[in-house]
Amino acid sequence: MSERRQVEELLRGLHAARLEGSLEGLCALFAPEAGMRIQGTSDGKPIMVGASGIGQIRPWLAILVKTFRLAEYKLLSLTIEGERAVAHWRADVHSKITGALVPTELVDLVEVRGGRIVSYVEFFVPG
Repeated sequence: MSERRQVEELLRGLHAARLEGSLEGLCALFAPEAGMRIQGTSDGKPIMVGASGIGQIRPWLAILVKTFRLAEYKLLSLTIEGERAVAHWRADVHSKITGALVPTELVDLVEVRGGRIVSYVEFFVPG
Protein backbone atom coordinates (compact mmCIF):
# COMPACT_ATOMS: atom_id res chain seq x y z
CA MET A 1 0.00 0.00 0.00
CA SER A 2 1.34 3.47 -0.84
CA GLU A 3 2.41 5.91 1.84
CA ARG A 4 -0.26 8.36 0.66
CA ARG A 5 -2.97 5.70 0.97
CA GLN A 6 -1.79 4.78 4.49
CA VAL A 7 -1.92 8.41 5.63
CA GLU A 8 -5.37 8.86 4.08
CA GLU A 9 -6.70 5.73 5.80
CA LEU A 10 -5.24 6.87 9.12
CA LEU A 11 -6.98 10.25 8.82
CA ARG A 12 -10.27 8.68 7.83
CA GLY A 13 -9.90 6.33 10.80
CA LEU A 14 -9.25 9.30 13.07
CA HIS A 15 -12.42 11.06 11.94
CA ALA A 16 -14.43 7.82 12.15
CA ALA A 17 -13.26 7.28 15.75
CA ARG A 18 -14.23 10.88 16.59
CA LEU A 19 -17.69 10.36 15.09
CA GLU A 20 -18.13 7.08 16.96
CA GLY A 21 -16.86 8.61 20.20
CA SER A 22 -14.33 5.78 20.49
CA LEU A 23 -11.62 6.71 22.98
CA GLU A 24 -9.75 3.44 22.42
CA GLY A 25 -10.00 3.88 18.66
CA LEU A 26 -8.57 7.40 18.91
CA CYS A 27 -5.74 6.50 21.28
CA ALA A 28 -4.66 3.58 19.09
CA LEU A 29 -3.88 6.02 16.25
CA PHE A 30 -1.34 8.07 18.24
CA ALA A 31 2.32 7.13 18.69
CA PRO A 32 3.45 6.97 22.34
CA GLU A 33 5.56 10.13 21.91
CA ALA A 34 2.95 12.09 19.89
CA GLY A 35 2.19 15.75 20.40
CA MET A 36 -1.31 17.23 20.22
CA ARG A 37 -2.67 20.77 20.17
CA ILE A 38 -6.28 21.89 19.76
CA GLN A 39 -6.99 25.57 19.34
CA GLY A 40 -10.07 27.66 18.63
CA THR A 41 -12.78 29.76 20.24
CA SER A 42 -16.02 29.07 22.03
CA ASP A 43 -18.46 31.82 22.96
CA GLY A 44 -15.80 34.33 21.91
CA LYS A 45 -13.26 32.92 24.38
CA PRO A 46 -10.01 31.37 23.17
CA ILE A 47 -9.42 27.68 23.90
CA MET A 48 -6.04 25.97 23.67
CA VAL A 49 -5.16 22.45 24.73
CA GLY A 50 -1.66 21.05 24.43
CA ALA A 51 -0.31 17.63 25.34
CA SER A 52 2.86 15.62 24.82
CA GLY A 53 2.88 11.84 24.84
CA ILE A 54 -0.10 9.52 24.91
CA GLY A 55 -0.19 9.72 28.72
CA GLN A 56 -1.19 13.40 28.44
CA ILE A 57 -3.16 13.06 25.20
CA ARG A 58 -5.49 10.28 26.41
CA PRO A 59 -7.18 12.36 29.17
CA TRP A 60 -7.86 15.20 26.71
CA LEU A 61 -9.31 12.80 24.16
CA ALA A 62 -11.45 11.29 26.94
CA ILE A 63 -12.84 14.75 27.71
CA LEU A 64 -13.63 15.34 24.02
CA VAL A 65 -15.43 12.01 23.72
CA LYS A 66 -17.31 12.45 26.99
CA THR A 67 -18.32 16.06 26.33
CA PHE A 68 -19.06 16.27 22.60
CA ARG A 69 -20.93 14.26 19.99
CA LEU A 70 -20.31 14.97 16.31
CA ALA A 71 -22.94 14.76 13.57
CA GLU A 72 -23.35 15.83 9.93
CA TYR A 73 -19.64 15.24 9.28
CA LYS A 74 -18.30 16.28 5.90
CA LEU A 75 -14.69 16.09 4.73
CA LEU A 76 -14.24 19.22 2.59
CA SER A 77 -10.65 18.67 1.48
CA LEU A 78 -7.69 16.44 2.17
CA THR A 79 -4.14 17.22 1.11
CA ILE A 80 -1.36 14.70 1.68
CA GLU A 81 2.33 15.29 1.04
CA GLY A 82 4.51 12.44 2.21
CA GLU A 83 3.95 11.92 5.93
CA ARG A 84 2.05 15.18 6.40
CA ALA A 85 -1.62 15.85 5.81
CA VAL A 86 -4.14 18.67 6.09
CA ALA A 87 -7.82 17.85 6.46
CA HIS A 88 -10.50 20.55 6.27
CA TRP A 89 -13.82 19.31 7.59
CA ARG A 90 -17.14 20.38 8.99
CA ALA A 91 -19.40 18.87 11.65
CA ASP A 92 -22.22 19.78 13.97
CA VAL A 93 -20.76 19.67 17.47
CA HIS A 94 -23.30 18.75 20.13
CA SER A 95 -22.45 19.43 23.77
CA LYS A 96 -23.57 16.53 25.94
CA ILE A 97 -23.44 18.95 28.90
CA THR A 98 -25.35 22.02 27.69
CA GLY A 99 -27.30 20.48 24.83
CA ALA A 100 -26.03 23.19 22.45
CA LEU A 101 -25.51 22.26 18.80
CA VAL A 102 -22.90 24.31 16.96
CA PRO A 103 -21.95 23.93 13.28
CA THR A 104 -18.15 24.01 13.28
CA GLU A 105 -15.35 24.21 10.70
CA LEU A 106 -12.15 22.32 11.56
CA VAL A 107 -8.68 21.96 10.10
CA ASP A 108 -6.36 19.13 11.16
CA LEU A 109 -2.61 19.28 10.55
CA VAL A 110 -1.25 15.77 10.97
CA GLU A 111 2.18 14.19 10.75
CA VAL A 112 2.49 10.41 10.57
CA ARG A 113 5.43 8.10 11.18
CA GLY A 114 5.38 4.34 11.33
CA GLY A 115 1.65 4.27 10.64
CA ARG A 116 0.72 6.38 13.69
CA ILE A 117 0.15 10.06 14.42
CA VAL A 118 3.22 11.80 15.84
CA SER A 119 1.89 15.35 15.58
CA TYR A 120 -1.74 16.48 15.63
CA VAL A 121 -2.85 20.11 15.50
CA GLU A 122 -6.54 20.98 15.19
CA PHE A 123 -7.98 24.44 14.64
CA PHE A 124 -11.72 24.94 15.00
CA VAL A 125 -14.11 27.83 14.42
CA PRO A 126 -17.77 27.63 15.37
CA GLY A 127 -20.00 28.76 12.53
